[in-house]
Amino acid sequence: MATGFRSGIRWALALALVSSLVGIDTGDASAGEIAGKVKATGVRKPDNIVVYVRSVPGNFAPPAEPALMDQKDFVFIPHVLPIVKGTKVRFLNSEPKAQHNVFSPDQVADKMNLGTYPPGDVREHVFDKSCTGAKTCVAALLCNVHPEMSAYVVVLQNPHFAVTDRSGAFEIRNVPPGTYELVAWHEKLKEASTTVTVGAGTTQVDLKMSR
Repeated sequence: MATGFRSGIRWALALALVSSLVGIDTGDASAGEIAGKVKATGVRKPDNIVVYVRSVPGNFAPPAEPALMDQKDFVFIPHVLPIVKGTKVRFLNSEPKAQHNVFSPDQVADKMNLGTYPPGDVREHVFDKSCTGAKTCVAALLCNVHPEMSAYVVVLQNPHFAVTDRSGAFEIRNVPPGTYELVAWHEKLKEASTTVTVGAGTTQVDLKMSR
């Protein structure tokens, strides 16, 4: 009896570990996913497009671990970072010799300035401001030291989002069943949206964007 009980515990722990490593959701079996492509005209590649579910019932706590945006070779990495409202973002300076300054002039999303800091240093900021009336809540990021640098933090209500790859493909997993507004945002294109109904399995959705 004790041996069987211990075996059951080991099996449960192993399942939990594998689930955490491969992203399996062992909770809501009825959750589905949204997958598709964004066709974008007016840009060279349909990448760095944030596709997200506009609003999902409930309150969503930000992750315990901060999100990371690096600065290397005088580029923000990643160029576009979608996060849940309230997420702390760590801004690392990975240049071997250059200083950086991270700031956002955006009054709607989150006006902030982290100051100028040396290589190897890290500054942090929590994006917890509500964007009332904004279509998509976006904080444009710049560097006072290097004006050619730019990036975007997209602050969202829930964790059901994805960023397109170079082909425009995206996949949003573990979406609870329901009917939602699916939105696509790009820094240079008009925002696009459509209505999508999600059930168990994969819901295929394609979106079109233009200038």
